[in-house]
Amino acid sequence: MTSDGASRTDARSVPRRAFADRLARGPQLLDGAMGTLLAARGIPQRACLEELVDTRPELIGAIHREAMAAGADIIETDTFGANRLRLEPFGLAARAGRLNRRAAQLAREARDVAGGRDVLVAGSIGPLAPPIRAPGVIPPSVIRDAIEEQVDGLLEGGVDLLIVETASSLEELLQVVALVRGRTDLPVLASMTFGEEMAAVDGTTPEAAALALAAAAVDALGVNCGAGPVACLEALTRMADAGPSLPPLLVMPNAGLPARTEGRFLFAADPAYLAQAAARFLAVGARLIGGCCGTTPEHIAAMRATLDGHAQDPSMDAQALAERLPVRRPGAIRAAVTAGAGPVEPAAPPPTGLAQALAEGRFVISVEIDPPRSVRLERTLEAARLLQDAGVDAVNISDSAMARVRMGAMAVAFGIQHDLDLECVVHVTTRDRNLMALESELLGAHALGVRNILALTGDPPRIGDHPGGTGVWDTDSTGLVGILRRLNRGEDQAGKPIGAPAGFTIACALDPTAADLDREIERLAGKLDAGADLIMTQPIYAPEQWGRFMDRAAARWGDRLPRPVLVGVLPLHSSRHAEFLHHEVPGITIPDAVRAAMTAAGEHGGEIGSELALNLVLELRPLVAGTYLMPSFGRYEHAAEIVRRLRSTSA
Repeated sequence: MTSDGASRTDARSVPRRAFADRLARGPQLLDGAMGTLLAARGIPQRACLEELVDTRPELIGAIHREAMAAGADIIETDTFGANRLRLEPFGLAARAGRLNRRAAQLAREARDVAGGRDVLVAGSIGPLAPPIRAPGVIPPSVIRDAIEEQVDGLLEGGVDLLIVETASSLEELLQVVALVRGRTDLPVLASMTFGEEMAAVDGTTPEAAALALAAAAVDALGVNCGAGPVACLEALTRMADAGPSLPPLLVMPNAGLPARTEGRFLFAADPAYLAQAAARFLAVGARLIGGCCGTTPEHIAAMRATLDGHAQDPSMDAQALAERLPVRRPGAIRAAVTAGAGPVEPAAPPPTGLAQALAEGRFVISVEIDPPRSVRLERTLEAARLLQDAGVDAVNISDSAMARVRMGAMAVAFGIQHDLDLECVVHVTTRDRNLMALESELLGAHALGVRNILALTGDPPRIGDHPGGTGVWDTDSTGLVGILRRLNRGEDQAGKPIGAPAGFTIACALDPTAADLDREIERLAGKLDAGADLIMTQPIYAPEQWGRFMDRAAARWGDRLPRPVLVGVLPLHSSRHAEFLHHEVPGITIPDAVRAAMTAAGEHGGEIGSELALNLVLELRPLVAGTYLMPSFGRYEHAAEIVRRLRSTSA
């Protein structure tokens, strides 16, 4: 296998030179975005588009043929999300290699049927995971296996070049480019996507991206997707000005911004506008021009006319056409500067009371409160007041746990903090909100003083009150931690300033009793790398459960985790309660000895359960920063009694 792979790579060194010669002869036109065309033709928004090469090959082939008929010189395979990580939620991870191979074959077949023109097939490689996933969350070995599998499938299908596109993380993009380079010597193109503020999600500027990609020896570099032609033109201009001897420039903008109309997304930029944009791209020096989201065959045909006119006369009115496209020049978007002074740096807010208590080494006690299943808050406030009088540092507000509908956690937290001056830790799940809604709610929470957040993925709707409901899950708990950390830097996920740094204390969850502790440790490491300040565990019932986890985690972190830990404790009330939690609730494991003790307790189960919980916290107290009590069935008086006894017991 090694010698065959080496000979294949050597044989393909010529196409890179041939590709460079092709670009030297004239600009090349790429096709548009496969995804929005498929949506316009009735494919559901949440369908796996990459599976269509097997289930709807005639549709994919037709789109390729239409792009070529419109004048595309390069067509992209339907493989943007065809790596095993993106395919896994659809149950298609094992078919990643086949889907990439079939997609490349379909594009080649469409080209062969069209005939007459020298069209290249580009293997499309999109981000490994949704943009919100922070770099470093995915282990390098997983990245390697996913990319090599995808690239091998595309090569087996016969692509002529590869394009790694729509990257929002420069670190990940460089990783992928290096892996692709290690697999083939075909031409490799790379592009990032930037917001209107000229920064990628990870903060990378167009200049930094251009220099880093040039050093990675890509065959072309540039920008795609983003906020439309104007923003892409500014990013491309800044790339062109980044330094001498850059590789050829690539640009593939969206057709403007979308609007949702009667269930469809319609993009604002018409074909004539993209034709004018193409002229401006040429004036900046682009050698590869195409479209992204919203681009139709009509847009491609209009850009073809611009490129053909340029080929006939390189000085053709390109500049005059370009002047009709309003452009914000580089540097137009800058932070305001006070007259006669340097930039004003807004101060971060002071730490939350919870963060302060942890920093001072106080043993922190929090108790979970369920929001009411009504429009009335009085009883919830009474419970919070009871716990405050008992001596808690904070109360946790759950977010529709078990997918059962309750009052919004943010509203409950604001009510408690406003009436009692008692800090809340709000559970925020990614199940019910898309990225925009998550950020909007967090900004509002911060403005109202709710700044302790436990980032959770959330239970699926099918186990709760609305089994027919649909979870959103634009991101997961690790991604939510990353959102919060970015807000703490004073930016939203698009890199836009939010006026001042936020001051969230970011908590993440840990299951010390997980069956696969190695996987749980990797998940925790990802959350900590993403920016978590505090770890809150699922309920445990014996010191040995914590000891078993720490024994396994010691290889990575030693005898202490790198962030403070609040150990979760859910007091038991009866043998039936214990059996239900152990057998039916994910994430809860109750040792046999504890369940036997609850059986023996009989009608005194509540008392024994409280004693077991108290003794467990006292035994673990030297090993953790605090505890997080989770009373069941609204029995806050039992939790308050445990809190009082903990406070009366010396550390």
